[in-house]
Amino acid sequence: MAGAADRVREAALDLFADRGFHGVGIRQLADRAGLSSASLYHYMGTKEDLLAAIMRECLGRLLRDAEAAAAAHADPVARVEALVRAHVVSHAERPRETRVVDGELAALSGGPRAEVVALRDSYERVWQDAIDAGAAAGAFTVGSPAVARRALLEMCSGVARWYDAAGPISLEELADLYAAMARQLLGVRPADGPPDGPGHAPDDD
Repeated sequence: MAGAADRVREAALDLFADRGFHGVGIRQLADRAGLSSASLYHYMGTKEDLLAAIMRECLGRLLRDAEAAAAAHADPVARVEALVRAHVVSHAERPRETRVVDGELAALSGGPRAEVVALRDSYERVWQDAIDAGAAAGAFTVGSPAVARRALLEMCSGVARWYDAAGPISLEELADLYAAMARQLLGVRPADGPPDGPGHAPDDD
């Protein structure tokens, strides 16, 4: 049986993802976690403390995974593909976390908000560094690396809204498809041909 702290975290994820931070009361959190309102504070501090802790945990894990994926690949194309796969898998497996992290930043104030923003910026910097490296090396033919990074992150995060593990495509296949789409979006240049993107499909024969 999950401990009280774990039950509080799971209750918060469910409720924050479903109703938004400001739509959730302390009594609702306590009821969902199976605790009294008075004892709830022992495990969470304030409601904002709980939200900040969840967001730091989620973004911290994303950042560690991204840094590991980037460090494993010297080639910028392979590096971006690894980042895409890791992001897609994480967001498809944890849709509640995605909704909370992406949708509730404005609920934080002061120091907690600054900490979460710093983690988010560090995560996006890993992506930007990989895209910039590919553009500098001529591997990518993208007009604006910064816009490309934003587009890729939005595209990959979207799986949290629709992916169903019981559906016809496996998560591994989905991650591979998104990696291929990332190559197209970045205009990956094959070693002996034109950019690998829309309008540059190989001949049928």
